[in-house]
Amino acid sequence: QVTLVESGGGSVQAGGSLRLSCAASGYTYRGNCMGWFRQAPGKEREGVAGIDSGGRTSYADSVKDRFTISQDKAKNTLYLQMNSLKPEDTAMYYCAIAPVCVSVLASIRTAKAGFWGQGTQVTVSS
Repeated sequence: QVTLVESGGGSVQAGGSLRLSCAASGYTYRGNCMGWFRQAPGKEREGVAGIDSGGRTSYADSVKDRFTISQDKAKNTLYLQMNSLKPEDTAMYYCAIAPVCVSVLASIRTAKAGFWGQGTQVTVSS
């Protein structure tokens, strides 16, 4: 059973930074990818950042050069460093794993129930 627990969300002013963490356990997939998607009220889920089993990273255009995804395999933890935050970054952020990963961001965005955590809220004020 996959367990993903996010932390690190909060409220910041525009231009600020946050670092999200995701503690993962219960999976032994190969060829998987992990990442973050976000969802704001009334909006569709958006794949934000992902990393595949080879360590290659992908980012949505909306966060490129501001967000950085990384992982500590020894700790089974995924991170998302978010800098230069904007009000439009306000959303619930979810850590997700895709057992089969063809397109990283698409696979993260469409992760099935049971393969994402409870989410952590990020609120950016102007």
